[in-house]
Order: sequence, then structure tokens, then C-alpha cells
Amino acid sequence: MPTRILPAVGDADAVRSLTTLLSQLPDAEPVTPVADSTQLVDTLARLAAESVDELPEVVIVHERIGPVPALELVREVALRFPAVGVVLVTTDTGPGLFQAAMDSGARGVVTLPLGYEELAHRVQSVAQWSVGVRRHLGHGGDVLPGVGGTVVTVSGAKGGVGATLTAVQLALAAQASGRPTALVDLDLQTGDVASYLDVQFRRSVVDLAAITDLSPRILAEAVFRHDCGLALLLAPAEGERGEEVTDRAVRQIVGALRSRYEVVIVDCGAQLSGAGAAAVEMADRALLVTTPDVVAVRGAKRTVRMWDRLQVRKAEETTVVVNRHTRGTEIQPPLIQKITGTAVAATAVPANFRELQAAVDAGRVHALDGKGTVRQALWALAAELGLVKAPETALVRRGGRARGTDRGTGGFRRRKE
Repeated sequence: MPTRILPAVGDADAVRSLTTLLSQLPDAEPVTPVADSTQLVDTLARLAAESVDELPEVVIVHERIGPVPALELVREVALRFPAVGVVLVTTDTGPGLFQAAMDSGARGVVTLPLGYEELAHRVQSVAQWSVGVRRHLGHGGDVLPGVGGTVVTVSGAKGGVGATLTAVQLALAAQASGRPTALVDLDLQTGDVASYLDVQFRRSVVDLAAITDLSPRILAEAVFRHDCGLALLLAPAEGERGEEVTDRAVRQIVGALRSRYEVVIVDCGAQLSGAGAAAVEMADRALLVTTPDVVAVRGAKRTVRMWDRLQVRKAEETTVVVNRHTRGTEIQPPLIQKITGTAVAATAVPANFRELQAAVDAGRVHALDGKGTVRQALWALAAELGLVKAPETALVRRGGRARGTDRGTGGFRRRKE
């Protein structure tokens, strides 16, 4: 079977040189080159919408591609199209660049000027990897077409603001509406998802951290299937093992989950780690939960600024969720929006811990009373985010919205690399 190779090269001379060499490779089928990053992603998305099998096995990204820098483009392709092997072509032969390319998701690096032997060896190796991935996907159950499922991260402005409860309820709402949903606990040292759902487990996200190529079978062995239908990938019982989960591992794990579930909710906790930062960076929507008090709002502002400095996520691409909201509090959602520079979810979650206490203590957060104001608000938030199917959205709206749902700006914008 011929290997389909799609070059992404912005320089005309480089295009001619690369296509000439590619045409000489045995069993190679070069595809018409694309000239920039936007054209590459659009082309792959169009092919993926038809079938994973329509995608080229190999994409070659030239270092002078634009307008998105080459490494960022490699990362986006690797995350959105996990069955495609990406090769970076570059003049930089240093170990730093090689490591950066691997961390971004490249399957290989070829140095300039191009040589036949090196190019042929690398393309053949990457093509074999791509074929293997597709074989696993083909026999591993349902795989979402196109760019895959929606990834939403939930972080806390500080500890105790309700990020885990928010993440769990968003996942439950999505699952209840008929959308296959995975909930990941990336609060690696102090994760409480297992406690909230009264789960006894053996495997955790750590068991996937050292695996280079995640097959559906390996992923399924690490996922715990809860009685409510949620697929859970839990934090390790031994918090010190959380250090084994690197940002590179998270990109691969979340990418694999995204290809198999319509919705992936990631609880990132309140402490920024490399793993959590990677999840926030690759998320379609990043939520930051705060309570309407001075300490928490300052924490939210601090987190947003840190994400911006580290180039994890811009403030305007982050959405704050206000938990424990009351009309009488001095700090209201519009003020939080002004202080943090973020969007604020239109749905605010009311303060009513008495409604939650019994369920939290029993580890049965999944059994919260559907008539309770907190549960209704969190499920309305899921509808606002587009995580539930249309019939469920209508049901939530009929069930009533929490106080404060007319506040804030709401709205989300997908992050553009």
C-alpha cells in the first residue's frame, strides 16, 4: 500500500527540492503540497471529516512554514489528528530542538539540506507507526471522526473553591445527555474525584505516563467505568507518584481520550504543574472556578496572569465560573470579569452547602437531588458550554436556572495557536 505524504512548505525552492526527493521514495504517494499552516489544518480537517483512512500517513512540516511557527503547528496536528505521523524538516541539528520537536508530538526530525537516505528512513518509520495506530484504532471500538471530542479543563483559583465538584457535575451532565464522557483527575497530589464518587481503584493516570504509543486496549485497561456510565481516569493514590506524569504524557493521554469520547473533562486542581499546564493549553475551553471573596478572586487574577506569562493561555481565552454566589455579596461577576480580564460564565453557582454535604460525605456526588439549586446550576453551566445534547439543554432550561445566570458576559473562544 502506498504511503501518502503531505508536505507543508512555505518556500517555493524548498517545495521543489522536497517533492523531487519524495517522488523517488519507494511506495511513496506525495500529495499536493500546502503552503501555510492554515491550509494544512483545513486540509486535514476536511479529510478527517470523511474518514480517518483518508488522512495521509505522513505530514512533513518545513521549519519555514507560517504563519503559525513550525513547532506549534506540529503540536496542533499531533493533538488534533493523532493517527497522522509528523516529520519536522529543519536546519537546527541541536539536541534542544530535537527534544522540543518530540515534546510537541513530532515522530521524527530530518535535517537540512535534505538527503535521500535520511528522508527515506524517517518517512518509512513514521509511516509504519501511523499504520499501526490506525490498526489499533480500527479494532479498538468507536473512534470519533474529525478533530475528536471537546476537552474542558477545570482549575481552581485556590484550594476549596469547588473545582472538583464542578468538573464532576459537568461530566455527569454530558454523560446523562447521551454523550460518551471521560473525567480525568489531574490534581495529581491531592485529587478527590475518586472520593467524590466512592471509587476503589487500582490503576491511575500514572500507569499511562511511561507508555509511548497508547492503544485503545491499553487506555481501556487504565480507565475505570463508573456505574453512572462515566469513564474515569484517576489521580494516583500515592500523591508523590504524580511527578511521573509529564506534560508530554498528558498531551498523549488527553489526545487519546479525545479521539474516543465526545467530551473529556479534566480536573486540574488549584496548583499549576507541567501536566496541568499542558492540559489547559490544549483544551477547547479552560474554566477557572472562584468564589466571590477577595482571597479567591486575587488567586484567580494571579492564575490568569501566570498562564499568560507562561504562554499557556490568554486571559480572554479563559472563562471564570463563580461558585457560592449570592446576591448580597459585595463582589459580583461583572467585577470579577473586570479584575481578571476573562470571560465570566453566565451561569453562577449558588451558595448552598447544606444541599451538598450529605452527598459529599457519602461519596455520592453523582446522586445529588436533581431539584437542588446547586446541581441545577452546574447542569445549566454544562448546557451553556454546549456539553449536553439539545434535548438535555431544553430539560435543564425548563428545570430552572440558578440565580445570577443573567450576569457576566459568558461566551467562549476556541484557542488559536
